[in-house]
Amino acid sequence: MKKLVGTGVALVTPFTEDLQVDVAALSRIVDFCVDGGVDYLVVLGTTGESVTLSKKEKQLVATTVVAANAGRLPLVLGIGGNNTAAVIEELQQQDLSDFDAILSVSPYYNKPTQEGIYQHFKAIAAATEKDIILYNVPSRTGSNMLPETTLRLANDCGNIIAIKEASGDMGQIRQILHNKPAEFYVLSGDDVTALDTVLAGGSGVISVLGQGLPTEFSKMIRLGLQGESREAKALHQSLTTGMELIFEEGNPAGIKAIFELLGLCNATVRLPLIEATQSLKNKLTLFIEQFAKHTV
Repeated sequence: MKKLVGTGVALVTPFTEDLQVDVAALSRIVDFCVDGGVDYLVVLGTTGESVTLSKKEKQLVATTVVAANAGRLPLVLGIGGNNTAAVIEELQQQDLSDFDAILSVSPYYNKPTQEGIYQHFKAIAAATEKDIILYNVPSRTGSNMLPETTLRLANDCGNIIAIKEASGDMGQIRQILHNKPAEFYVLSGDDVTALDTVLAGGSGVISVLGQGLPTEFSKMIRLGLQGESREAKALHQSLTTGMELIFEEGNPAGIKAIFELLGLCNATVRLPLIEATQSLKNKLTLFIEQFAKHTV
């Protein structure tokens, strides 16, 4: 699955002011990311506010992205949850023919043991022939999938081909990198540690900021993969403020505020999330202006 090496972006789901899925804006964002040089697109992840979408809306988002992408980039579809049987049912009912892999989050809220996490993903892997990317994000799930569990799944399940590791713990990431099977990919799920992950031997990132600044973020990761650490670190330094700001009031409020600044969609999010405050929008405006001057 070398097609998933580099910069993937976790697409937002834009909404109109009356909270309907904004199909035109989503198509614009897909074009913006493709033209900006990202390597693949991730649909209906956390950043896409998937938990607030109905089944019909999820299908609309997936169909829109497939049509707008028009086969230009590989696509990954988010299907995960804390009800193993429901995840399997969704996998088996969904037309996956346009997608190269599934991104599946570690079970949240019910806080399973490591054995429970292992059995959850083992059951999902057995239910589909599609390649699966594990997603560990302890800050959201309330539990951390330990390296031993990740490595056990990587060795035991042939179609579990990667992990999106968003713990932000470089010690944990290095442990996976040093002990993983050769063809298992470690992808950063945390923008701030993405370059460090790549320089340590990781295969790339599934980014949030990368969809707002696709050219620059993709270049940073590409340089890191090529071992051009000095230039990559300089780019990382210029992007760091943006990485931090977009999460200041929760995701995807920050990245949607950037898209509003860029004229690609408005900043509307669905409850229980709240649109970025004017204070944050002002900070993001300043960041974008200063970043543009820095990269000229």
